[in-house]
Amino acid sequence: MGIDAYNQQNAVTDDPYMLILKLYEGLLQYLSFVKSAMEEGDIEKKFKYINKSIAIFDELRNVLDYDGGDVAYYLDGLYLYQIETLFSAGVSNNVTAIEQVMKVVKGLIDAWKDETGL
Repeated sequence: MGIDAYNQQNAVTDDPYMLILKLYEGLLQYLSFVKSAMEEGDIEKKFKYINKSIAIFDELRNVLDYDGGDVAYYLDGLYLYQIETLFSAGVSNNVTAIEQVMKVVKGLIDAWKDETGL
């Protein structure tokens, strides 16, 4: 039974659409950790999760298909802006900026689910 569960999990994560969704969801989770760390004054934890969030945005940028049209260029700019916002928010300890990035990611999740039917 353990092998079946393992194979079933691999089948789910091998779906590229599901992988993107998981990246977005992981990003949202890390951003919530950033927000909590800011509120608690935990500088080390704040930057740990800002760095993880930026790494996910970078990975999302790396997998964009620019042959697919203007959407890839739009998303690249959007992701880059979110990275810049995270850098700035980390330095200034701006919880509102983190909440704004979280709002953008929630919008991306909703749009991705609508587009892919997930």
